[in-house]
Amino acid sequence: MLGALRRWIEARRRIRRRWQADAHRLVQREKASAYYEAQRLAAQARASGQAEEFFHWAKVAAEVARISPHAQMDIEVVQAIVDHEMRRGRVSRSDDD
Repeated sequence: MLGALRRWIEARRRIRRRWQADAHRLVQREKASAYYEAQRLAAQARASGQAEEFFHWAKVAAEVARISPHAQMDIEVVQAIVDHEMRRGRVSRSDDD
């Protein structure tokens, strides 16, 4: 029982380290638009039905907002990004049919 708990905790730590590392990478690379980039990646994952990746990139976006004082976070821009990616996702899925 204790071993299973340790494995679960370590798995959760690996997941957390991944989104924290991705957030730091985006902030270094994208500067002010890092939050928008994380939201775009989350929307792409959502549009393609990748639930785990969607949750990952949503957490990355939250971490970017937490660590970057320069991140731009306009909800209208985020909505436009999501709308665009969802439209792209529908088009690519219909092309697969």
